[in-house]
Amino acid sequence: MNKGILNEIKSNFTRLSNADRRLAEFILENANEIVKMSIGKIAMQANVSDPTVVRFCRSLGFEGFKEFKIKLTQELANNNYYVHRKVKKGDDVSTYIKSIGDFTLNSLSKMLDELDVQTVERMVNLFTKASKIEFWGFGASASVAHDAHHKFFRLGVPCSFNSDPHMQAMSASVISRDALIVAISHTGRSKELIENIRFARETGVKVIGITSKGSPLEEQCDLSIGVELDEDTNVYTPMVSRLAHLLIVDILVVGVSLAGGDEITDHLKTIKNALVEKKLEKEE
Repeated sequence: MNKGILNEIKSNFTRLSNADRRLAEFILENANEIVKMSIGKIAMQANVSDPTVVRFCRSLGFEGFKEFKIKLTQELANNNYYVHRKVKKGDDVSTYIKSIGDFTLNSLSKMLDELDVQTVERMVNLFTKASKIEFWGFGASASVAHDAHHKFFRLGVPCSFNSDPHMQAMSASVISRDALIVAISHTGRSKELIENIRFARETGVKVIGITSKGSPLEEQCDLSIGVELDEDTNVYTPMVSRLAHLLIVDILVVGVSLAGGDEITDHLKTIKNALVEKKLEKEE
């Protein structure tokens, strides 16, 4: 258990049974509340039996539920878990600058090396054919979805941004079949997002995912870029995962702009000219 309880659960997530997966999802999404809950309440809310909870705790190397809760409480009480996994208490400025910088650059470089060219090409093709694009995301992923909307809007592509689950549900019920939904979530376990995606797909609309490999969200998408990063956002402040998703958005924007040719280039020139008057001139 050197890498921590939550990381251990996440790393084994895809190998779990259906019941254990429901329990794992509940623990990962409600870690801070779990330590205050009884075994019966956890079992009820995760839709599993009490013995399943006990067996799950033992599979992690604990004698039972009580020891699991004690160790989880200690893990969550460690301040190192809430900022960045490569930073420790007492690190001076030069140390944490280098630690964060090296970790981020190495993580993004690894992601680029593993990025599937054909998947990106197929995604760009879906973008160019869509009559409208909707970007969906919650929490930290909402900022990425908002950024994507801003960038594709500049290309002259009809698009919108939505981080409200109720608005997503309503949009899913009326969205055109020739539109495109881009769902962004690092964990890929946001229940309402997944439910809304399922609802949308019933209409026949295509869904693209930017999420973790093997996540429940990825399973619901027609096409997905699965990103594997050494950052558990159930514990740490989202940093590298957010930057990785922003980088993927930039790649897709460039791909769509190149596919659009002179028409998009002319559109970008028009927007740039419109913004010139909004800026102060540089002083000599």
